[in-house]
Amino acid sequence: MKKSHCLFVFSVFICFSACAQSSKTNISNVDLKLPNGFVATKVADNLGIARHIAVAANGDLFVKLDKLKNGKGIYLLHDADKDGVFEQMQGFGNFTGTGIYLKDGYLYASSNEDVYRFKLDANNKPVDADNPDKIISGLIERNEHEAKAITLDNNGNIYVNIGAYSNSCQTDDRATGSMGMQPCPILDSAAGIWQFKTDKPNQTYGDGVRYATGLRNVVGLNWNTQTNSLFVTQHGRDQLHDIFPDMFTDQQSADLPAECMYELHNGSNCGWPYMYYDQIKHKKILAPEYGGDGKKEYTGEAQDPVVAFPGHMAPDGLLFYTGNMFPEKYTNGAFIAFHGSWNRSPEPQKGYFVAFVPFKDGKPSGDWEIFADNFSGGANFMQPGKARHRPCGLAQGPDGALYVSDDVKGTIYRISYTGK
Repeated sequence: MKKSHCLFVFSVFICFSACAQSSKTNISNVDLKLPNGFVATKVADNLGIARHIAVAANGDLFVKLDKLKNGKGIYLLHDADKDGVFEQMQGFGNFTGTGIYLKDGYLYASSNEDVYRFKLDANNKPVDADNPDKIISGLIERNEHEAKAITLDNNGNIYVNIGAYSNSCQTDDRATGSMGMQPCPILDSAAGIWQFKTDKPNQTYGDGVRYATGLRNVVGLNWNTQTNSLFVTQHGRDQLHDIFPDMFTDQQSADLPAECMYELHNGSNCGWPYMYYDQIKHKKILAPEYGGDGKKEYTGEAQDPVVAFPGHMAPDGLLFYTGNMFPEKYTNGAFIAFHGSWNRSPEPQKGYFVAFVPFKDGKPSGDWEIFADNFSGGANFMQPGKARHRPCGLAQGPDGALYVSDDVKGTIYRISYTGK
């Protein structure tokens, strides 16, 4: 696939209206590798730990932060002079987190324990920024896989990831040779997707539906309007070699298991922790914690993924493209933001890019490909502590442009198609 480099230099005044201060920020060169005809620009920078994002019909962009900036966890970005760069920023919300979603005049945003709803006015500003509706409260947060990613369907439902507070449900988490708990008690309250109502305040587990189970941790999720179903991308388990060195080599542990995309329906079971998916063998494999050896196939209940990617690349964003700007091959296809690996040693780390999967009639119709690369800054920076940028959230603009957030420096990218 041919890719091009694009250079744009902007100097812009950024006004933080929420905290009554202004500063001059240089929006610098974008050196992403893209297919021919695509260009990328930085439209905002230095926001902090920018996780998921949402774009309004007028082009305003909402950013959820996982660390407060000037005391605020959400920022509304506005391009007042229509030069393609967000020069006005308003902060609100005093909680950190990952999830954010915009629908029917409301902004939904999550902390690691709760989900809030802000009523917006005609200019997309919160009507009462200090008093949002708390629609879900008391979700599990145990310092592992705590991000509560969210998405909405068209029938008044909101879907929330509740990640497993464990790698593979061992008696002693991540301990060499420790076997899995049988049955895994974590599945009762986590390791799945829960469905709630969008307009009912103060919901807890008892008010929700465990929509899907057997999912170790989902950060990318999106409601596919073409299929009218939920798609998610799961972070696969870690440390096969470290925990079972007699069964798995370093190479196998670096490559396995797959990072999987699933299509979910009410009652779906994806098999964690009892199995993992081997993208090389194209089979479900019994987990070593439950008697597997890397070869035994799993024969229990668990659905197959619709796409299986190489291991440990951390899919943090998922978006189905419905715009008209990009060429036809991208219509209804899936973009995935891979945050990047930390645990492929001694093999090189992977990820730190946005991938694309073509879809036709609601199903993958070809091999996945790297769409936008070089967020990290090159091969020498392909590690979490060194990467200059790590893609996390995805959103589609009203004109069909693709926005990508970075949670290292808080850069927001806009990728557009010019055909040149």
